[in-house]
Amino acid sequence: MLDDDGWFGESVAATYDESEAEMFRPDAVGPAVDVLAGLAGDGPALEFGVGTGRIALPLAARGVPVHGIDMSRAMVARLRAKPGGDGVGVTIGDFATTRVPGEFAVAYLVFNTINNLTTQDAQVDCFRNAAAHLRPGGRFVVEVGVPQLRLLPPGQSAVPFRIGPEQWAFDTYDVVTQAMSSHYVTIVDGRAEHTSTPFRYVWPSELDLMARLAGLRPLDRWEGWSRAPFTSGSRGHVSVWEKP
Repeated sequence: MLDDDGWFGESVAATYDESEAEMFRPDAVGPAVDVLAGLAGDGPALEFGVGTGRIALPLAARGVPVHGIDMSRAMVARLRAKPGGDGVGVTIGDFATTRVPGEFAVAYLVFNTINNLTTQDAQVDCFRNAAAHLRPGGRFVVEVGVPQLRLLPPGQSAVPFRIGPEQWAFDTYDVVTQAMSSHYVTIVDGRAEHTSTPFRYVWPSELDLMARLAGLRPLDRWEGWSRAPFTSGSRGHVSVWEKP
């Protein structure tokens, strides 16, 4: 349900770390932090959609000053409650438009969070906001999946991505508007509960154009944080753009 914290209110924040436990594993977090720390160098980092601190906290522990922007007070409260949580600055607001003081060596947006901006205009604004925060030579990093439209046969709009004894999850796509939603059907006390979250999927080439509109130039694109080459078969990518 949408509330003052957007789609990530108390009901989501209370179980977020557990529901996304695989993304909190060291083998998921470590490579991302390695790349971001390397890009930051001796400069500060800005995370759009800092959430409960999955990346911000270990990055700060590496000695990188981190500031985050997030709309959800409930998610940020979880970050604050963790060890080191008071060492990460946070501004409450929409990361597509909210400004914070200072210039940053790297700004980053991970784990498909660019898709939480559900209009193309908002996604373009996000790139412009990132560029406005970067110092010359600074980098903007986005981690996001490649839309899996090749899995859709004619007449079908849903792609399952999780099937288990207590939960089924699937994405639905509108190929006209690029709107999508992630749906979760969970068995609780023998009854099925359904939740869904809206997104807007975005293509790699579309992101490059958004970067150009923001005055950024492409630097790197990998299949993931291990820096494996991005190919036509890749199901996700980590892309890096630079502010001249």
